[in-house]
Amino acid sequence: MYQVLYRKWRPKAFAEVTGQQHVTKTLLHELQSDRIAHAYLFTGSRGTGKTTCAKILAKAVNCLHPVNGDPCNQCEICTGIDDGSILDVVEIDAASNNGVDNIRDLREEATFTPTAAKYRVYIIDEVHMLSIGAFNALLKTLEEPPAHVLFILATTEVHKLPATILSRCQRFDFKRIAPEDMSKRLHYVAQQEGIDLTEDGAMLISRIADGALRDALSLLDQCAGQGGRVDEKAVTAAAGLAGREHLFILSKAVRTNDVPLALEVVDQLHSASRDMARVCEELINHYRHLMLIRSMEDASRYIVCSSQELDQLKEEASQYTMPAILHALSVLGRVLDHMPSVANRRVEMETALVRLCNPQLDGSNEALVRRMEKLESAMRSGRLTPSTQTSGTAVSHQPEAQKEHLESETVAENNIHQPVEETTAVPTKKKPSQQAVQPVPLTCWPEVLSELSQTAKPLHGVLDGSAAYEAGNRILIDAPNPLAKILINEAEHRDALRQAIQNQTGRRYGLGPYRREENSDQQDPMAALEKKLDALGIPMDKK
Repeated sequence: MYQVLYRKWRPKAFAEVTGQQHVTKTLLHELQSDRIAHAYLFTGSRGTGKTTCAKILAKAVNCLHPVNGDPCNQCEICTGIDDGSILDVVEIDAASNNGVDNIRDLREEATFTPTAAKYRVYIIDEVHMLSIGAFNALLKTLEEPPAHVLFILATTEVHKLPATILSRCQRFDFKRIAPEDMSKRLHYVAQQEGIDLTEDGAMLISRIADGALRDALSLLDQCAGQGGRVDEKAVTAAAGLAGREHLFILSKAVRTNDVPLALEVVDQLHSASRDMARVCEELINHYRHLMLIRSMEDASRYIVCSSQELDQLKEEASQYTMPAILHALSVLGRVLDHMPSVANRRVEMETALVRLCNPQLDGSNEALVRRMEKLESAMRSGRLTPSTQTSGTAVSHQPEAQKEHLESETVAENNIHQPVEETTAVPTKKKPSQQAVQPVPLTCWPEVLSELSQTAKPLHGVLDGSAAYEAGNRILIDAPNPLAKILINEAEHRDALRQAIQNQTGRRYGLGPYRREENSDQQDPMAALEKKLDALGIPMDKK
């Protein structure tokens, strides 16, 4: 029967273990100096060599003719451990033997001396799966083990182990194997097996395996089974990396605010029976790639894809801004967390894409940053210019399209409402009835802002440091941030502001800008007095 590569080429000596020299070097030194601990703990992600090193260590402590700490792999003990005929080395899967009774049976067996070997070795894989009662039963044996017993615990989730267990073991952390080291091992195995493996194919397999040599050998086995050369194209097809065009179409739809296109892609994927949670994960990974490309000069070593797809990612990333990428990652991350608890995952995915295509529908901080970045970009390009104040007079430099939008504000029912943004450079004269109204500070403005922090976060952010004044049936807004005027002229934010004011005052007000040039004397009594004295020709002592 054919033996798969990861079993056939499992290391039988510490020197053959790839990428874990910090572990193998220490174990060899302990074996050579006869300083063997009674309990070892091997931690790390899957496929990094934990169980392999445990088996090598079990053979090394029992080998009849060790070679510089390594087992000889030829004596009857080594061969017996390899073929499973020696029962003194026991491998236990804690995932299926996690009860207290299983550990009690182990404790009873441990009291007996080995039948053939020097040490009775217990290799407990996935030890974090043991129950609390099982851990407590194991604790006493780990604390005072018989002289002929050696425990080797292996786990991928060391944080789940009790501190009492950790403190009684000698711990070794296995790292993810580097792609370069993995590629060398793959080339060696391919050469021995007569597999035509190219350099680009080996590196792509190494990146896909994500530090797990076992997964890399399994993928190499799968590629070799197709026949022919194992190159980047063959690996791409075998690993299922091809056919991800829908990710680029979705990211383009988000970038161009094309809601119909995004919903059409979701409909096609749903018709093809694609799981929406899996699609969401793929799209998150896609935006992660864009983030990495935007954040560093060479992100190829952190991205698992073919060279052709990498070029596509670079082109897509060049058309994205970082706030837009982070907003997409934030929205998709929240949706993915929420999907297990919803009845219709398709609707959840469609809602997320609609929000990404229309960031004004999302009240998150990431959406606000994305919108502000877009406004700043428009200002830098000259498409939009914020209003500035010179010598106390409001001057507007906005394009005609912006003016038309601002002048389209409607008059609120039973209230006078004027747009926040001024549309002419020359202040207009007010009617005598309007000039008679003296603006007074709105004392409940902090409470209004507090309510906006819950109902309209983007507006609350740009109103930081602002003030408001009551003038008859209008509230005049004095905001230093020019973006505040732009947001207030959007219907949803204007309505939210009016509602917050009404909730605090009990009245329905119109909104307008606070004109410093018309109210400066009332707000600064000293300035008004100086102006009157100057008109009478009386100098004012400012000392």
